[in-house]
Amino acid sequence: MRRIVILIIFFGFILPLSAKNTVIKLATLAPDGSEWYYMLVDLGQQWENATDGRVKLRIYPGGVIGDERDMIRKMRIGQIHGAAITAEGLSELNPDFYIFFVPLLFENYDEVDYIRSELRDGLINGIRGSGFELLMFNDVGWVYWFTTLSMTHPEQLKNHKIFNWAGDYKFSEIWKKAGYQAVPLASIDILPGLQTGLIDAVSTNPQFALVQQMFGISKNMLDLKWGLLTGGVILDSKIFNKMSSNDRESIINISREFEKKYQTTMRYNDGKAIEVMKELGLTVNTLTSEEETYWRSYVENWYPDIQNIFKNQDLFDKIVEIKESYKKKIADTNDSE
Repeated sequence: MRRIVILIIFFGFILPLSAKNTVIKLATLAPDGSEWYYMLVDLGQQWENATDGRVKLRIYPGGVIGDERDMIRKMRIGQIHGAAITAEGLSELNPDFYIFFVPLLFENYDEVDYIRSELRDGLINGIRGSGFELLMFNDVGWVYWFTTLSMTHPEQLKNHKIFNWAGDYKFSEIWKKAGYQAVPLASIDILPGLQTGLIDAVSTNPQFALVQQMFGISKNMLDLKWGLLTGGVILDSKIFNKMSSNDRESIINISREFEKKYQTTMRYNDGKAIEVMKELGLTVNTLTSEEETYWRSYVENWYPDIQNIFKNQDLFDKIVEIKESYKKKIADTNDSE
């Protein structure tokens, strides 16, 4: 009888511990009500269903936790446990993510997918080495210039005050060396900065420009894919490793399925956003082939300085080699047809 009582007491303590929920507090700049926000809501519901409620996701949208660097700092001290962040935040954890800041490097999504597939393991392992798990990549879409004045030549951008991520001193120096005026701001201060005239040029994604109503002030968009707005969902490795192996596997598998799903849908919404903004007064400035060629040759002169900001400078050369490999593969495919 005594043994039975002891067992009852023992399992009375053990069962609540094993059934304890893991509540993941996850921050994002994505506004409440946006498609990105609902993607995270759906992701959290899938996690909860797959783990029988043991893992729950609590989302803090719209930058209420602060900018991406604030999110990382608060994850490190345990105030939050995860974040859906762009390459700007990811580069704080793995500097190799600077590849996604290189202007005019990527030309289409097939090329992006090819290059990233070659670098994927290194990007993920670099994040893990900083104490975080990168669960999924997510491209928001292409980045274009939104300016108050019409612009078709790079020299015209020198007449503007350019938004630069606060804390990104490396690119700020590149802008300065090239003769441009970059103004460091937190991303949550872009719209106030435009409203007060502190900045008047922003390179951003059209979907974000629409949601944040930036185009009402910066009424000109340059139809040139300046860069790629990409990011991912990360969790603090400490909370991730506290989960059971089965729950971790479920979360990884679900996250990868979400990556596949949204990479085939969400990143193609730029055109819809641009059309909506055009109806509301946005002017889209197109380039001739000669003008685009000039932009590319002009910006390529910055590449030696950009390469210097890489902690692993050989990575830049590797990216160029992968890009050339992709072009050769496409050329060979076209020739065979």
